[in-house]
Amino acid sequence: MNNKWKGIYGQQSVLAILDKLILSNNIPHALLFTGIDGVGKEYTAIKFAIAANTIGLINKEYLDQFISNYSEPYIKYIYPLPRGKNETDESTPYEKLSLDDLDLIKEELQKKKENPYYKLSIPKASKIKVNSIRDIKKFLSLNYSDIRYRVVLISDAHLMNDEAQNALLKNLEEPPEGVIFILITPYPGLLRETIRSRCWDMNFSPLNKYELKDVLVTHYKVDSSLAETVTPFSNGSVSNALNLLETDFNFLLEKVISILRYSFAKKYHSAMDEISYFLKEDSANRMRILIQMIIIWLNDIQRQRIGNINYFFAKYTETLEKFNLRFPLLNLNDTVVRIDYFGSIIQKNINLNLIAINIIYELSALADDMIKS
Repeated sequence: MNNKWKGIYGQQSVLAILDKLILSNNIPHALLFTGIDGVGKEYTAIKFAIAANTIGLINKEYLDQFISNYSEPYIKYIYPLPRGKNETDESTPYEKLSLDDLDLIKEELQKKKENPYYKLSIPKASKIKVNSIRDIKKFLSLNYSDIRYRVVLISDAHLMNDEAQNALLKNLEEPPEGVIFILITPYPGLLRETIRSRCWDMNFSPLNKYELKDVLVTHYKVDSSLAETVTPFSNGSVSNALNLLETDFNFLLEKVISILRYSFAKKYHSAMDEISYFLKEDSANRMRILIQMIIIWLNDIQRQRIGNINYFFAKYTETLEKFNLRFPLLNLNDTVVRIDYFGSIIQKNINLNLIAINIIYELSALADDMIKS
């Protein structure tokens, strides 16, 4: 892949399409970047904005730096914000925010500029406000005929409520020449069909373990051996890997083993007590991590059977060996598929407690098969 995409990991198919769009000089007015969090969607959007504006230019450094800093008039960066005191939908997006809020937002944006894989973390910023979307109109009304393309970049686009999505739809229906909307979300199903139908959908793949390790080491200065340990449990996502690193990883492993043991023993309340740790803040991400770790443990069981000693749960090698000595013929494939399904429906806003209960019962059903075997 050519130099314009330097720093982007994986995503060869997406980058090939973006290359063709740039060279065709016929870029759609709206793009939808989908895929799990932490795979470089926003970074790719910025690189795309740079490439689209600098094609054919000899001196690109100034524009490269300017756009990389999410600077207007090239980039209108929209992201979830807290609601200010006495704020109304007629207020401007930042008008009613406190000085502390504004300082924190400024700090978060600076981290984003320094590390393109950084995800903004702003307290109480659970929605993209309608006044942020309405503010696009002002951005579009300004005439910059010397700029090839201006980009409206909407992060976590699924966090727009109905009113915000309605306001955006009006902008998408008659976009000005030279303006590209890029909506970024891991949950495209939460966007209205009328919005999705106006966008080119490009799905980003999870990173492989080598790419993910490189991001952690290069952009987050994570120790190489620690990065190598955590990547298999991260489902190809920088965000998931960082969530794991923020917690005592050995503690998480112990939790998963306890959930398995209690579920196999049909100690439902004890298993649910253990799972409750994953149902705290950011519980959707935590539940995905739990499901991924359970699947990896089950796959380790199957690795042990065929003599593959490259276990992810290497600390629990003896447990894996004992399990297979007792239940050498137990079929785990259907259980893996069903538990993986629970991970796929998290984004559909299904009650996480219900998913947790189903995971426990699925594992306990496996215990019934153990008895039969």
